[in-house]
Amino acid sequence: MTIKQLSVFIENKTGRINEVTRILGQNGINMTAFSLAESADFGILRMVVSDVELAKRVLKEAHFGVTVTDVVCFSCPNTPGSLATVLEYLAKENIFIEYMYAFSKGDTANVVIRPTDVNRCIEILTFYKCDLLNRTNLSQ
Repeated sequence: MTIKQLSVFIENKTGRINEVTRILGQNGINMTAFSLAESADFGILRMVVSDVELAKRVLKEAHFGVTVTDVVCFSCPNTPGSLATVLEYLAKENIFIEYMYAFSKGDTANVVIRPTDVNRCIEILTFYKCDLLNRTNLSQ
């Protein structure tokens, strides 16, 4: 089970992130999870949103560079070592993770990963009975 993630390229300039969030909010689009990475000239805002196609359209209309990528999301206990266990399952099978971000709430941690082999990653996580998430249960 994959989730579509938006990557938005943002100039390193005051107010640009605000502009993205304002546009999404004005269009009734909720950001469920996000991460911001930066380089010298620009940042990449990666996010899972409530309506991928609408978000892509309105951000492109506002002249933002937007791409859509498949990512894998799972939850694990919010306890020391739980994430390490899941990542070990993937490492044993030579699944390389390009990037990841996570958030926790109470006893649960939700993790978004971009593996190089999405389908194999899902097979491995399913084999080990990891709790794969879709866009709906990621936001709960």
